[in-house]
Amino acid sequence: MFTGIIKAKSSVKKIQPQNDGGLSVLISPSPWSVKAGASISINGVCSTVKKTAGKGSPLSFEYMPETLQKSNLGNLAAGDEVNLEQSLRASDRLDGHIVVGHVDTTAALLSIEEEGNAKVLKISPKHPKEFMKFLAPKGSVAVEGISLTVVEVGKDFFTVKVLPYTTEETNLNGKKKGAILNIEFDLLAKYLERLTKF
Repeated sequence: MFTGIIKAKSSVKKIQPQNDGGLSVLISPSPWSVKAGASISINGVCSTVKKTAGKGSPLSFEYMPETLQKSNLGNLAAGDEVNLEQSLRASDRLDGHIVVGHVDTTAALLSIEEEGNAKVLKISPKHPKEFMKFLAPKGSVAVEGISLTVVEVGKDFFTVKVLPYTTEETNLNGKKKGAILNIEFDLLAKYLERLTKF
């Protein structure tokens, strides 16, 4: 479980496709001292550390085909920036919102507009008929693992506003129109939608 408050950025050092359709990713360097088996959010995807040699060394992860289908991790290339967040401890402050690291879908970045000191991102999820029901103005959404507040909700798009600090401290700084983003919708909204079906 995570909060959607990105703690560090890193870069992809190596990508290696696997024979079973999965993917091996090496992230370097590690800003933390973590052990194999630890959970770290990579662009919003809950990822299990496969191998590490300690603080300042690369982190190795493996992903199954389903994860690659639901997220943008399959599009990563060496040198790409990624957002990192360690898993939430019971004693931590919940500064963002509850993010489980189970990306629901990807979305296209339709536009980026300046509004004062903020950037307004217009985003359209893949299969909007399936996912737009989980969005509400002033509700929460995780974009690339970043906890953001929904501003406007349209038929097939939503907008969020991003302050300069968030832009600079995350990989949103390098995103351009047309970028494919990882999206995780609010967990409570998904449970409520599920309950109404019974």
